[in-house]
Amino acid sequence: MVLKAFFPTCCASADSGLLVGRWVPEQSSAVVLAVVHFPFIPIQVKELLAQVQQASRVGVAVLGTWCHRRQEPEESLGHFLEGLGAIFSHEPWLQLCRERGSKFWSCKATRRQVPTCPATSGEDQVMLVFYDQRKVLLSQLHPPAALPDRQAGDATASAVGLAAVFDTVARSEALFRSDRFDEGPVRLSHWQSEGVEASILVELAKWAAGPICLLLTCLLSLVSAASACRMFKLWPLSFVWSKLSTCEQLRHRLEQLTLVFSTQKAKNPTQLMRKANMLVSVLLDVALGLVLLSWLHRKDRIGQLADALIPVADHVAEELQHLLQWLMGAPAGLKMNRALDQVLGRFFLYHIHLWIGYIHLMSPFIECILWHVGLSACLGLTVALSILSDIIALLTFHIYCFYVYGARLYCLKIYGLSSLWRLFRGKKWNVLRQRVDSCSYDLDQLFIGTLLFTILVFLLPTTALYYLVFTLLRLLVVTVQGLIHLLVDLVNSLPLYSLGLRLCRPYRLAAGVKFRVLEHEAGSPLLLLMQINPLSYSRVVHTYRLPSCGCHPKHSWGSLCRKLFFGELIYPWRQRGDKQD
Repeated sequence: MVLKAFFPTCCASADSGLLVGRWVPEQSSAVVLAVVHFPFIPIQVKELLAQVQQASRVGVAVLGTWCHRRQEPEESLGHFLEGLGAIFSHEPWLQLCRERGSKFWSCKATRRQVPTCPATSGEDQVMLVFYDQRKVLLSQLHPPAALPDRQAGDATASAVGLAAVFDTVARSEALFRSDRFDEGPVRLSHWQSEGVEASILVELAKWAAGPICLLLTCLLSLVSAASACRMFKLWPLSFVWSKLSTCEQLRHRLEQLTLVFSTQKAKNPTQLMRKANMLVSVLLDVALGLVLLSWLHRKDRIGQLADALIPVADHVAEELQHLLQWLMGAPAGLKMNRALDQVLGRFFLYHIHLWIGYIHLMSPFIECILWHVGLSACLGLTVALSILSDIIALLTFHIYCFYVYGARLYCLKIYGLSSLWRLFRGKKWNVLRQRVDSCSYDLDQLFIGTLLFTILVFLLPTTALYYLVFTLLRLLVVTVQGLIHLLVDLVNSLPLYSLGLRLCRPYRLAAGVKFRVLEHEAGSPLLLLMQINPLSYSRVVHTYRLPSCGCHPKHSWGSLCRKLFFGELIYPWRQRGDKQD
């Protein structure tokens, strides 16, 4: 039988002693966690292991002996180590030995029980696998579902494959609190054998983190209570706030900050990683916002934007007037219905005239508005971009009105033509059963239907042309707003902390392991080195991607083309009845 012994590389140069670790019977493997040095009292070693097992719920035991032949006499040390097997009984009993001044290792696993099969010997073959204990302790094996349940309470819970090694090392932190420099009765060698690093700043930050988080949690609770006031739930305010991107982004950031500064401890590494990603995302957002704020207030760029805004608005209105005058003539040589063409053209020209008057009326206050909008960048770049999206929506409100008027007229004629087409075929739409049923019509109904069908068919090209032009303008505005929302969602959902870990500490996010052969000679055990395979960047983004704001509609190309063909409105916000494709 071949046994696998996972041995930490930090203990390869440790003095002789006892091997402490966990035996995994399902995998026929032993995970060595530390080496207990001489001298020691056996009862004190057992008490320490019992305390570690109670704290970590890991079946830690003495697995065997470790002999590093550097200065000790071989015969006396060998007899002494053989006698330890009677005090610390474990099946199988490992005996690892490293020869002095060479790379030769001796690995044996003996059993004291009488083998049931006569052909079976009492000694097993051992495959020695070295692993970096610090990297395995700090890493998280993916997917997390492969790890045993840490709340199960049973240390002998079945583990699958190498997840048992990662889980054993991660849950044995209580064993690593003492090292060989402690004044206690038991001295250990493990990944912290050179002493525990400490910093005054880190300790002060740990002590101050609790009160600061409590204070910020109280402030955020007050802000949440103020935003949930009954006065803000009245119809006009609730409707406007639910449609503005700025309000949705502020609500999203408030939820993230409430979760980050919550005093509740993260239950698992996934929640801890999510909190860290949110905190880094908020800090980066605020930093970029401060950079934007400094750029805007430098060299009076806000005044320059305010001076350039009115000429741009006048130029857009002038271009729209030229476009409407072109539509009121013979656009592209098409013969339009002159009466309807003149009515629609004058109607839209009047709206443009009202819009120009509104812009010039607001011109004295534009610089002040832009100055206060620039101050909002201190809340984050995403808030500034959301305000920019809302400003674009307000400045192009006349284009949205044109699009709504044209879409409603076009949709009315399309549905009218479809109803009259069913009339010619002797059909009608059953509202109660939501289906098309047969129906008989008299001569007067057919005559009136024919007249209406003819009128709608001849008026459809004029309406369709206006609808097409204003839909293209509306799609242009929606595209600009969509790019802004895409940038906002990128900042909100990108797991920056996880990507930073993948770049600087790739072993922290483990996708698996690989083995490298160190030594394979006849008569000597097989020596392997276990190395961690990090997650790919795409899997890191997919696994730890944060939820976005989710207030913007997401249409597929099929649903978008269907809505455009039938004249259904494309809202810049998500409707309750919208189905996500």
